[in-house]
Formats: sequence, structure tokens, C-alpha cells
Amino acid sequence: MHSQPSVFRAYFRPNHFPMKNHFALLFVVAATGLATSSFAASAAENWENLCAKCHGADGAGQTKAGKKLGVKDYTDAKVQAEMKDDDMLKTILSGVSDKAGKEKMKAYREEISETEAKDLVAYVRHFKA
Repeated sequence: MHSQPSVFRAYFRPNHFPMKNHFALLFVVAATGLATSSFAASAAENWENLCAKCHGADGAGQTKAGKKLGVKDYTDAKVQAEMKDDDMLKTILSGVSDKAGKEKMKAYREEISETEAKDLVAYVRHFKA
């Protein structure tokens, strides 16, 4: 019977795990963690989690917060026609403040990627009647 090479035995022997393999294992665990933490949410998920409280699930803005803030009705074709994609993207990433500098809409630059913000712009477009 052939015995396994010594490298094989050393690698799988209980209580013996070569140091270089510890680093390899840590790298794999870290890389897996980074891959799962950078998972982008869908536009619908981001809308529900970040926007619907004020703008409503349907984009009409008929929520308590939306009415208080005077948000636009995204189901209105005229409102949609007046909005430019670049301006919406800037608004999502940078937020909105009133003339006195008081925040009316939070900036989401730290919470979503630019790609996710662009996906939200496209999502807003689907509300047009």
C-alpha cells in the first residue's frame, strides 16, 4: 500500500496546519466577506428601503412625510418630462437642502453606489403613467 506524500499528511494531520495555509485560509474568508458585502441591492429594494417612506411605494408622494416635504408625483407625465436623469442622479447621491441649508432629503452617496443610483433613476422612470 502506498502512503500519502508527507506534504499531504502534514496538511491534514490534526493540530498541524502549516502557517502559510493559515494565511491562505484567512485570504479566502476575507475575500468571501468582501464579495458578499459588496452585493448591490436591486433598484426595487433600494426604493423600498430608502425612498418609499417619503415618495411612496407607487412614486406618487402621497405619504405623510411626502406631503409635508412637498415631494413630486413621479406618476405625473409632466413631472417626469421636467426631470433630467443627471439631475436626479445628483439629487440621489448628494441630497437636497432648502434655501436655509436645512436638509430636505438625505444624501445616499455613502449607502449606495453610483450604479445603484443610476438604477434608481431608471426605476423612477417606470412610475410615469
